[in-house]
Amino acid sequence: MGSNTGDLVTRVQSAHLFDHDALFRYAADNVSGFPTNPSQFTISQFGHGQSNPTFLIAVGSGSSLKRYVLRKKPPGKLLQSAHAVEREFQVLKALGEHTQVPVPKVFCLCTDPTVIGTAFYIMEFMEGRIFIDPKLPNVSPGRRTAIYRAAAKALASLHSADVDAIGLDKYGRRANYCQRQIDRWFKQYLASTSEGKPVRNPKMFELVDWLRTSIPAEDSTGATSGLVHGDFRIDNLVFHPYEDRVIGILDWELSTLGNQMCDVAYSCMHYIVNVQLDKEHVSEGLETTGLPDGILSMPEFLLEYCSALGKPWPAANWKFYVAFSLFRAASIYTGVYNRWLMGNASAGERARNTGVQANELVECALGYIARENVLPAHPPSGKRDVSRPSYESLVDGTGRFVPNRKVLELRGKLIKFMETHIYPMEKEFAKLAQSDLRWTVHPEEERLKEEAKRQGLWNLFIPVDSAARARRELAAIENKQSFDQLFGEGLTNLEYGYLCEIMGRSVWAPQVFNCGAPDTGNMEVILRYGNKEQIAEWLIPLLEGKIRSGFAMTEPQVASSDATNIECSIKRQGDSYVINGTKWWTSGAMDPRCRVLILMGKTDFNAPKHKQQSMILVDMRTPGIHVKRPLTVFGFDDAPHGHAEISFENVIVPATNILLGEGRGFEIAQGRLGPGRLHHCMRLIGAAERGMELMAQRALSRKTFGVFIAQHGSFVSDLAKLRVELEGTRLLVLEAADHLDKFGNKKARGILAMAKVAAPNMALKVLDTAIQVHGAAGVCSDTVLAHLWATARTLRIADGPDEVHLGTIGKLELQRASKL
Repeated sequence: MGSNTGDLVTRVQSAHLFDHDALFRYAADNVSGFPTNPSQFTISQFGHGQSNPTFLIAVGSGSSLKRYVLRKKPPGKLLQSAHAVEREFQVLKALGEHTQVPVPKVFCLCTDPTVIGTAFYIMEFMEGRIFIDPKLPNVSPGRRTAIYRAAAKALASLHSADVDAIGLDKYGRRANYCQRQIDRWFKQYLASTSEGKPVRNPKMFELVDWLRTSIPAEDSTGATSGLVHGDFRIDNLVFHPYEDRVIGILDWELSTLGNQMCDVAYSCMHYIVNVQLDKEHVSEGLETTGLPDGILSMPEFLLEYCSALGKPWPAANWKFYVAFSLFRAASIYTGVYNRWLMGNASAGERARNTGVQANELVECALGYIARENVLPAHPPSGKRDVSRPSYESLVDGTGRFVPNRKVLELRGKLIKFMETHIYPMEKEFAKLAQSDLRWTVHPEEERLKEEAKRQGLWNLFIPVDSAARARRELAAIENKQSFDQLFGEGLTNLEYGYLCEIMGRSVWAPQVFNCGAPDTGNMEVILRYGNKEQIAEWLIPLLEGKIRSGFAMTEPQVASSDATNIECSIKRQGDSYVINGTKWWTSGAMDPRCRVLILMGKTDFNAPKHKQQSMILVDMRTPGIHVKRPLTVFGFDDAPHGHAEISFENVIVPATNILLGEGRGFEIAQGRLGPGRLHHCMRLIGAAERGMELMAQRALSRKTFGVFIAQHGSFVSDLAKLRVELEGTRLLVLEAADHLDKFGNKKARGILAMAKVAAPNMALKVLDTAIQVHGAAGVCSDTVLAHLWATARTLRIADGPDEVHLGTIGKLELQRASKL
């Protein structure tokens, strides 16, 4: 199993001691949120890694403890251009703020050596797993495969960064990278051996001569250039605490711009050689000793990487890139050994073997060069053509449901936000929601909302046409320019579908992005049907996330699936309306931030059947409104959001609060429920994907009757059938979104009804099976499955029960047949 990141520390080595008080003062002044009066402030040193000394800072009081990571230059005389923590900070800051490359967040850089002796920076501590041994001992075969695929995906993500767009265009020279690197590392090798400690190896000169005459032509043209990590390997990756995905890429000291194939080859070194500090000698790699079950072969790993980026198969120049990587490793190990001799190696006594290992790496490189074949001429058989991008990498494809570049970028940002901020907080949100303070808002939610705004992930649900109408209505309001950022990214319903699905993976996520029900539907109503005054008074605060809302339609005494049954009265009296009636399942009304309801009632009981109803805006603070009780969904009260039963007793609201006019309630409802119903379906796809992911991980890690659950034939069959049904439902939902964009709510009502029936039923099947695979854990609050299931089950009723939608589908089918 992987090592927890917090377990890889030990006491600070004597050679790396520094002034803790000076560090505390600096951090308190320069790191936002750093505790200023803690009862505990401790520093320990990470033992893993060979370059810049890295430390864990733990600071806080009692159970409120924050952890940070400090990375600094080593003390003493250093080789020129080595240990550049300033460059590490620069690349981490650029990637963290402008891309979806998984990196830790950096807080501050200090270049003043008088503070703790050398330059340093402070970044976030990433709670997760690090796999020191590339053989992944004590990991199931299925998870080994997933981990290696995740590593290849992380490398592809890194290499896809647009350095020109994120301010790293001058981070290095792109062409002739290998030539410069050979010169640089050979120069450092000579400097490390300048005084005969250690002794120079003449075979190193032979290796350098071969490399200089074998540089691929693609290196000089810049065809393979981009951002290069320089030390990409599996033990420099932080994996999620329990999911097999990369959440952080570490150790950027050697990063620059250059030939990315050097990164790819270096990431494959464990297939060629096995180098461990606690071993005296270099040994053979996995290619020779044999692959543990589940670990991808080197060609399979390369295929994963090439497929993700659409890069050609690298067989022609693979020998050079591997030999170059071995040469560079030999030079680095020689430098480490030199620092050990001087007493300032960050690995301490563990570095004593690096001198011998450096010479053995040179031997390995020369031996690799002498091999006739090092990589198959073509990718593994039966695999897809890597010269064509995979689905995930298509950004401007012509496929009907292939997301465009803008959507893919937003999707990537959302996924990273979920992994970094939402999933780690789920248990904290749930803990508050089950406490005596459950009807209060967790302070972290408000902070995350501000972060979502900062990252451009706010109000993504707003269609471009609705935003345009709101802007026109606000044209007369002063400072209207400040509202522009509130109208989302101008997405279509289809484009939003790819993003809404991601939010649906967690019951807590949608409100963080201001994309939760019923607020989205209510905002859409005001966007489409509200006048200038209603938009200014209610829509703007909702768009800003300063208030929340509820939708009051369903009534306890009638079957509200037939909205003509509604009995709540809205009677005109002069310049006001008086409301009387009882509503329940008014979602959102329990939230302390809820300030406005959109209420549906009858303004004329004698009008035609579908002209009796109207919708009106009701201030929650109006006298006569009584929240009677919160309602529970299979025991979940969904605090602090909640679902309320509310009575309205002579509630007087201004006549100007009516939406669109009397008798227009049905018309508004159909406009509101089209996108709203589809948003539910989109989120259900995400919930089902979360269930599939958790189910598969559980099956790969738990044994029954001597074998993993994943090895039982019945489970494999069930999993496959669920995947087929999920993918079919996803396509149906995307088709419905496309119809909604092209033809509007009325003409799309048939396929919207199909999606509304299919999505919750599919999600329930997936989540029920996932619960079954988890056993007792599936029905308790230790996992999100029970809550996701409860939410999915309500959606067979909410926004119209299955029977109503099936009726719509059947009638349309009969109408179509009657016209043949």
